[in-house]
Amino acid sequence: MWGATLLRALVLVAALVALTAFSFALAKVTLTPSSASEDLVRSNLRPGRSLRQYAEDYTFLAACKQAGGNLLLGVPFGILLPILVPRRLRMLRMVLLTVTVMVVIELVQGALVTGRAFDIDDVILNTSGALLGYLLVGRRISHRYHVLANGTTKAEAAAQPKVEPGPEPRSRRKPASRSEPKSTSKSKPTPKAKSKLTSTSKPKSKPKSKPKSKPKARSGAATGRSASGLVASGRALFGRLLTRDR
Repeated sequence: MWGATLLRALVLVAALVALTAFSFALAKVTLTPSSASEDLVRSNLRPGRSLRQYAEDYTFLAACKQAGGNLLLGVPFGILLPILVPRRLRMLRMVLLTVTVMVVIELVQGALVTGRAFDIDDVILNTSGALLGYLLVGRRISHRYHVLANGTTKAEAAAQPKVEPGPEPRSRRKPASRSEPKSTSKSKPTPKAKSKLTSTSKPKSKPKSKPKSKPKARSGAATGRSASGLVASGRALFGRLLTRDR
């Protein structure tokens, strides 16, 4: 962890030193008076006008010197600024910072420095050089630096001891509930309950119905009784008749 922190600090210091040295070199190149070109230089607010002039009036070497010099002046911005700016939207931040610095330099040239004038094409070339430097080198360097920085901060946060919360004051403590918790175990049924359960579970047997006597037997007994009654009445009549004849 300490080694990663030291490496991150060294990269940051190196980027600051390199940016400071580049600022001095840029000021010396752009803010130095040029009395020889005082009558030739004119302000340019139309994009592409100076580039067309380089192609038409200048030789090939002179045109490459003018355009290439302005491109190289913007490359350090694309390498150093992404390390110093936050990781989020770093390319956009780098472009905005480069445009701001170059516009300020061009305004100072046109207002205070003799033999220099404001040129919008110089701002465009410087910004293009910053983008080129960012895409070729600055993106990889800044990505590694920010990954290293995030890794060290996470390690430092994990190394810090965690503070356990102390006991809560009595006023904040919740009173213990008096109601006893309901027992989850199932209670065993008593013998009486078992007998009730068995009695209720089994269906009651219906009383057996007495077998009914057959109607034929009853009809036979009734006919026998009527026949004996007829015989008895016949005998009584016959006895009466005999007593009358005597």
